[in-house]
Amino acid sequence: MLALGATDWIDGYLARRLHQVSDLGKFLDPLADRLAVATAVVGGMVTGVLPLLLGWLLIIREALVGVGALFMAARGERLEVRWLGKLATFILYGAIAAFYVAAGGWGQEFFTAIGWVFGVPGLVFYWWVAVQYFGDMRSV
Repeated sequence: MLALGATDWIDGYLARRLHQVSDLGKFLDPLADRLAVATAVVGGMVTGVLPLLLGWLLIIREALVGVGALFMAARGERLEVRWLGKLATFILYGAIAAFYVAAGGWGQEFFTAIGWVFGVPGLVFYWWVAVQYFGDMRSV
């Protein structure tokens, strides 16, 4: 999950650096991020890898922001991705990965602690950016 986040960042960096940014890419990149998080979260919840509290807070946030983004798209607008949102996503990738490693049995206490240490601030940032997105939606 962490490697996925790193390659996503590299992809965005290269697109900007090589002037390959497109409206389609601006739409697909956050969608791909959401799908990656949703897949790992739902799979982790079903298998008991992720704590349900963490999983549900992620799913509810994704659903709310997703509905808002669809509302904006219907009006011909789109939400601008925020740097803090990218950081939160990357932190949550690390937290989710830590919970998966802990479930493997190796270093269980250590990786569970790492999951919570990254998961809590990641969630706070993630929800803070959702509040900012809703502010953006109201101003349109």
